[in-house]
Amino acid sequence: MGTPYEGCKMPAVSLSVAIIVKNEERRLEECLQSVAWAGEIVILDDMSTDRTVEIARQYTDKIFQRAMDIEGRHRNYAYSKASNAWVLSIDADERVTPELRDEIIRTLSNANQPHTAYSMPIKTYLGKRWIRAAGYYPAAKLRMFKKDKFKYEEARVHPRVFLEGSCGELKGDILHYSWRNLSDFLTKFNRETSLEAEKWMLDGRKVSFPNAMRKFVDRFLKNYLIKRGYTDGFIGFLMSFFHSLYQLISYAKYYEMKNKISTAAEQSPEAKLEGKSK
Repeated sequence: MGTPYEGCKMPAVSLSVAIIVKNEERRLEECLQSVAWAGEIVILDDMSTDRTVEIARQYTDKIFQRAMDIEGRHRNYAYSKASNAWVLSIDADERVTPELRDEIIRTLSNANQPHTAYSMPIKTYLGKRWIRAAGYYPAAKLRMFKKDKFKYEEARVHPRVFLEGSCGELKGDILHYSWRNLSDFLTKFNRETSLEAEKWMLDGRKVSFPNAMRKFVDRFLKNYLIKRGYTDGFIGFLMSFFHSLYQLISYAKYYEMKNKISTAAEQSPEAKLEGKSK
């Protein structure tokens, strides 16, 4: 299968690229082409019903299937299937640029690694529009690491990273085609705020309306003014606003969940009997 680097002699790279997928037939091939130079590609498929696995087989035979339960646990499972000491973790809507590819090869060719992990800038797009401001770029994230020194917290959304050792920085970009359009953005926003509220409930977190409002205002001012969202026009305002609104909508869903549980408890037969006995 041809890649953007066909005809170039690439050095052997002792790197495993781990990709989490579910029904990604539309985006997966471009992602795979961008990492075809790696020594190994590991695919963890969340029971796709489209051509995702068929496409993946053209690039690797290391394909595993597992139903997504908890994000941190799911990702850790994918990394455990890697054969190489170093792992690069990307998603199907992401692409490794040639500049980052070359930088990774140079970095891993150094036998005396000073770090156990590396972060890299994420260039996020809404449709074809690169979001330049409001904290969206460079927004570097830890994506390459020594497998035995790294793991995620077993949390359903936004799991924390646990790393033994230090984290260096690479300069090449990962291109992140996060949302096809505004409708896609709102769909994901709705899903992620629901997961955030569920996480607060499961953790037994006490979240108040005044605290949610404070974070709403603080995040908007930080992203729109301090992180210069205003320099990116309407898109900068929109992303700053929704980044802050995330906290408030998550709280609204958390509030609704708590009320539903309280109402169910009050209407239970045990509660009614207790009320009659008083």
